[in-house]
Amino acid sequence: MLIKMLINMAKRVTLKPNFKIENIVASADLGVELDLYAIAKASSDVDYEPEQFPGAIYKIKEPKVALLLFKNGKIICTGAKTEADIKKAIDQVIKVVKNYILSEKK
Repeated sequence: MLIKMLINMAKRVTLKPNFKIENIVASADLGVELDLYAIAKASSDVDYEPEQFPGAIYKIKEPKVALLLFKNGKIICTGAKTEADIKKAIDQVIKVVKNYILSEKK
């Protein structure tokens, strides 16, 4: 009886959730192969421990995002709150990695 009453009450409730975007995840492909060792050596913002994870982790302070860089030129961007944040982060990472391209992908 109590369960039926609760179900009927739930049917009458109008849900109006409030939400905000906290985390956008985006991917990109640079179309080149990267030297992750050299990138990590050149920037104190990049951590690369291939024994633990195959990608280098590049943490950007503004906008506050983390990018996962992979040798095959793929990038995963996480932590962004807007598309503009993603664009800024990708533009910043390109400035760092453009000098550490191993080869173009075919």
